[in-house]
Amino acid sequence: MAQEIILTMDGLLLNWLKNVGDTVNAGDVVAEVEADKATVEVEAPAAGVLSEQRAQTGEELTEGAVIGMIGAAGEAAPLGASPEAESKTEPEAAPSEEKAASNGAQKSEAAPVSNTTEDGRVKASPVARKIAEEKGIDLSQVAGSGPGGRVVKEDVENFTPGTVAPAAAPATTQASATGQQMFTAPARKLPPESADVEYIDVTTMRKRIAATTVESKQFTPHFYVTSEIDVEALLKLRKQLNDNLPEGGAKISVNDLVVKATALTLRQFPNLNSHYYGDKLVRYKNINVGMAVALPQGGVIYVVVQNADKVALGAMAANNRDMFQRAREGKIKPADIQGATFSTSNLGGFDVDSFVAVINPPESGVLAIGTAHKVPVVLEDGTLGVGNRMKVTISADHRVSDGAEAGAYLQAFKALIENPLRLVM
Repeated sequence: MAQEIILTMDGLLLNWLKNVGDTVNAGDVVAEVEADKATVEVEAPAAGVLSEQRAQTGEELTEGAVIGMIGAAGEAAPLGASPEAESKTEPEAAPSEEKAASNGAQKSEAAPVSNTTEDGRVKASPVARKIAEEKGIDLSQVAGSGPGGRVVKEDVENFTPGTVAPAAAPATTQASATGQQMFTAPARKLPPESADVEYIDVTTMRKRIAATTVESKQFTPHFYVTSEIDVEALLKLRKQLNDNLPEGGAKISVNDLVVKATALTLRQFPNLNSHYYGDKLVRYKNINVGMAVALPQGGVIYVVVQNADKVALGAMAANNRDMFQRAREGKIKPADIQGATFSTSNLGGFDVDSFVAVINPPESGVLAIGTAHKVPVVLEDGTLGVGNRMKVTISADHRVSDGAEAGAYLQAFKALIENPLRLVM
């Protein structure tokens, strides 16, 4: 029985790694998709033969889209199954498009049709997107002549600067993912080119990071609570665990212990394991902790520890190591980046005293972890000594939580870190 290859996230199909007729095994990577802030590998759901490719390279796809089919070995591919067999040029304009083009005067009198969807995506054909990318054209500025305001090849080829697409909303706003109106920064004129100035194109990842953080800071009322934690016992436990690892076992990091403590504390504060959706909060029973990973080429991505409160530390350490490696090599799997209910950002390796992190919407909070430092401390007997201290700051959404709850969360988190045997019980 044929199996569908289904996307589990929105994204742009970058390329097919398998051709129609190729034999594949379950788990083989068959395509790559540029999703939110990352290149994600799409795996074959079953063994068999890639019998059909239903999406073309460069096509914008939505979650749940069927991009291909896997049939039984020996099954013939249907005629025209591969996009490669189709013409690379834009299809002839549909009758409705031709009619619209031939009646330009009538069209100009009609109400303008927006070329964007409700979530802010530009409606455009794959070929139009490719040409726009090659020419450096902002598709949001192109008037679409296709059905529903869709931008087609001819629109991009005939576009000249100054021809702006009609907008359904004022130019100073754009729709956010939650349907709210986002105010955008005013357009600024580039400085003139000279020997002292270098123009650098903003990458797709950087644009998406910008969009997400602007949305978060614009619509999520952040507040911050910081606590200083004694990590002497935690560092000793980590050393003991790693000294007794079986051969080939993954070493446990401070970050692994922090993520475990984050998840166990969320059990006590389920309200912080919620996502905000306007008139409803979605409270999750599973605790999946996102971890910010800095990428070699620049940018950051959150990989996710599924059921972080339940998974054993050794298994978590091994899985985290593998996810970090895949993220840095650009070989992310869909499961690596999906389902986070709360997140952490750890700059402990950069000699950072403390910082605040931006909430990853629609999550309700994020923990920012600083570097553990040796500092002067007042001991229990009143004398001066040296201790290992680490500062942790929670950024919380004031629509979901309040200062007292965030403070109580950090108090419970601190108790776990300072009594770390509870992390392995």
